[in-house]
Amino acid sequence: MYEITELKPGRAIQIDGVPYLITASQFGRKSQSKANMQCKLKNLRTGAVIPKNFQGSEQIEPADIGYRRVQYLFHDGESFQFMDSKTYDQFPLDKETVGDAAEYLVEGGEVDALVFEDKPIGIQLPPTVDLKVVETSPGVRGDTATGGTKPAKLESGLTVAVPLFITEGDVVKVNTETGTYTRKA
Repeated sequence: MYEITELKPGRAIQIDGVPYLITASQFGRKSQSKANMQCKLKNLRTGAVIPKNFQGSEQIEPADIGYRRVQYLFHDGESFQFMDSKTYDQFPLDKETVGDAAEYLVEGGEVDALVFEDKPIGIQLPPTVDLKVVETSPGVRGDTATGGTKPAKLESGLTVAVPLFITEGDVVKVNTETGTYTRKA
């Protein structure tokens, strides 16, 4: 059990059986009243962020959160299918659970699954992913890295702005937090 003073950003806790990640916390005390910790919590199942105040000697239960390496298999229209890289067990995750991570998934690619109580509840992407350019206007002699940009459709279906020298078939690194081109892979 955590005391309120141990509630720091990055810690996983559970409230009523639901796992939350602390994204921000601030200790406070109003004149002669009890100490409190104001936190912002991210629901690890839905992604929703909520504010929560914890009072004085309140005990908070830690959440047993882990990561498991999984391989993305395919999308069947309803859900995304993954396979555990160690046990070869397959499991589905729905569109809401996968969320924006779907834009970076490529069949056969590996990601980390967020696991709570031995059940996968989400996907953790690496900071950057390598994706192949499948459609863009052709490069022209004289295009440079400091020139302009053009749209490029990637193998995952995502469209990003890339430098003019990038051509179809090139592999590019894309930042998964901002969704922007970072460099040629």
